[in-house]
Amino acid sequence: MIPTRFDVIVIGSGAGGSAAAYHLVRSGLRVLLVEKGRHLPVDGSTLDVQRVVHAGEFLSRERWVDARGRGLVPEEHFNVGGKTKWYGAALLRFAEHEFEPDAPHGCRGWPIGASALAPYYREAEQLLGVRTFACEPDLARILARAAPDGGAWKALPMPMGLSPEILAHRHEAQHFDGFASARGLKAEADRSLLSLIRDDERLTLLTNAEVTALVGDPESQSRVLGIRLRDGREFHGRRVLLAAGALHSPRLLARYLESHGLADRLTAARHIGRHLKLHLLTALVAASPRRISDLIRKTTVLINPRFPHSSVQPLGFDAELIASLVPKWVPSFVSREVGSRAYGFFLQTEDGSAPQNRVHGPASADLPPVLDYDESRLPAARREHRMLTRAFRIALIRAGLVTFTRRIGLAGTAHACGTLVCGADPSDSVVDTEGRVHGLEGLHVVDGSILPRSSRVNPSLTIYAWALRVGDLLARELAAEAASRGKFSVLTHVA
Repeated sequence: MIPTRFDVIVIGSGAGGSAAAYHLVRSGLRVLLVEKGRHLPVDGSTLDVQRVVHAGEFLSRERWVDARGRGLVPEEHFNVGGKTKWYGAALLRFAEHEFEPDAPHGCRGWPIGASALAPYYREAEQLLGVRTFACEPDLARILARAAPDGGAWKALPMPMGLSPEILAHRHEAQHFDGFASARGLKAEADRSLLSLIRDDERLTLLTNAEVTALVGDPESQSRVLGIRLRDGREFHGRRVLLAAGALHSPRLLARYLESHGLADRLTAARHIGRHLKLHLLTALVAASPRRISDLIRKTTVLINPRFPHSSVQPLGFDAELIASLVPKWVPSFVSREVGSRAYGFFLQTEDGSAPQNRVHGPASADLPPVLDYDESRLPAARREHRMLTRAFRIALIRAGLVTFTRRIGLAGTAHACGTLVCGADPSDSVVDTEGRVHGLEGLHVVDGSILPRSSRVNPSLTIYAWALRVGDLLARELAAEAASRGKFSVLTHVA
């Protein structure tokens, strides 16, 4: 029988939810971790290109619409470990200047500096086993011509969450970027964090459980004290942590405020779901006359001072996956040949914060949620991304490679963030510097929806670090509350 009362309830088991749950359990607290999906199979099916890429077997089927009412299905994953099971294992810190506002580019600033996250970045890197891999021969030859030493393009080692053992397992090494490891060779929330507390009696992991509502205190609706599942079960906790992701956490919060008459009373409510950031993303294929034999591929990140909000990283795609990026009108035998001779690259540019870019629930329960995002609202970012793409293509062409590109569309939500933006002022943000929702008691946010900036790199490591920090602060807070009531004091962990 699962108990109904806990110290902390965490909604979602991705980077933020798992990191917070790990820290809180290690601090001696009883935690309920609720996941909408199930554990992924380890039978190799999560490495099958046909099932993962072409059939989309492990993706969410939730239907959304864009601002014009056109249907789409965002590339979301509901499973234990969330997107971290599938992501490309790139674990980079945000640069110190990326915590500062950048008005010309439309970027808000963080209410905390990089130093506040520094110890939690270190802890996350240790837990995830972050390391670098040597640049492989084919990529080294490409970069020697396209990004030579002393030029504008600077190649840096890519911090990766991969086990060194992956080099001995060719199929896994060729299928980690966008696939879930069957051998546990990729650092992700389930393997690197939850596995450390899975046997701890203070953790209760509830899978295949969809949270449909937050539950408030009958005597004070501004205090959240639990959750309700689709099957009607309720669970209560001293604190509730939202970690369902940037597309889903704001909808739960907005639903609670609307159903309890708080939407017009809380200043922060007007920002819920706004400031959505996705990164401007382009996949680029560079074909060469010679066959490619590199294994990991994703070993380097490229930056250029001309494009201060952008980065370029190789895709960890083998020939079969590269072939899937070739235009559909190209005959399949040509696509396969191109794939065997090509390298894939991922170009990304930080998008600014436009309040009009948002997610919101439907006016009626019978309608799908809305993903309203238009990069034309971000002219500086769009201009830089176009210039970045053109400059990198020119560098590759001069190096003797043939290139073609594919923009990642609105359904590409792997880097979604910003929809419950963090800030010191409730008139301009939803979450405060310690993860608490402005104007509410008992509710914190630990997923990517708090990020005021998306930076020029992947946000995963920053989400882990933020959640570890909130978990640490919350553990201390609950210990102080217990001590003040004269009860036992939980142990707290100092990162």
